[in-house]
Amino acid sequence: MREDFNDYLAFLAVAQERSFTRAAARLNISQSTLSHIIRRLEERLGMRLLMRTTRKVAPTEIGEKLMAALEPRLDAIETDISALLRFRDTPAGMVRLTVSDHMLHEYIWPALAPVLKNYPEIQVELSQENGFIDIVEGRFDAGVRLGDDVVKDMIAVRIGADWQPAVIGSADYLEKAGIPSHPSELAHHSCINIRHSGAGQLYAWEFERGEETLNMKVQGQLIYSSVYPMLASVEAGYGLAYVPDNLAEQGIKQGRWVRILKEWSPVFKGYHLYYPSRRQMSPALRVIIDALRYRSAGQAV
Repeated sequence: MREDFNDYLAFLAVAQERSFTRAAARLNISQSTLSHIIRRLEERLGMRLLMRTTRKVAPTEIGEKLMAALEPRLDAIETDISALLRFRDTPAGMVRLTVSDHMLHEYIWPALAPVLKNYPEIQVELSQENGFIDIVEGRFDAGVRLGDDVVKDMIAVRIGADWQPAVIGSADYLEKAGIPSHPSELAHHSCINIRHSGAGQLYAWEFERGEETLNMKVQGQLIYSSVYPMLASVEAGYGLAYVPDNLAEQGIKQGRWVRILKEWSPVFKGYHLYYPSRRQMSPALRVIIDALRYRSAGQAV
């Protein structure tokens, strides 16, 4: 019980100080209270722990053995607590984030790579999941989602600009299969799907033009759990893919694939880092948040 442990601390103070007066001052209690605690402990144990005279106090043989048992354990506890308190004031320890492959490669790692070298005591675990993960249940410190998908009771920090998806296909594929002029025509095309790891569902392609919005469930020969293999499959002529525009841009310029249905591309709010509370946030997580925080062109870092 907690009160029993306090009794042992009181005994240890008297045994170390060899004085009820000094021990009472150290514990910030009265001498009479301290004497009562020691008597209670000795009665409970059925053993005498301290020898008292008018001029001094000394532990008995049993008291010496109890001191030898308590002191190293208390020293170990104090050492462990001091180590834990280091995380309160110093950027150190583990930060666990759940992110998608696109977020990780295009946003998270480019921002963290130069910063982490300055904080060698920070450990970062980046769990790659293409789906919605409960960060509390999964014991993550934070997660990353598009701005529209952040849960209402979470604190969100923008880490990327708004972006659009791009539907792409190789020139050879489009020459054979034709170029769709409306998203509904994708039903007649071979489309490369991606499966959300959390919900286990295939991602429905989202389209928007004016007042018209569509969510298309497409079909094809290939299904991936990562966006990056989709690019190679597009280039090899396996069909159409729905990918972030920044991943499509270079291949379009190089002629490896062609973008279609651009006028149907919605604008997605940029990625946001989200976490449950600002209260008692670790210095390590503060470093991560500041490194990832989105700064528009020309904004001071």
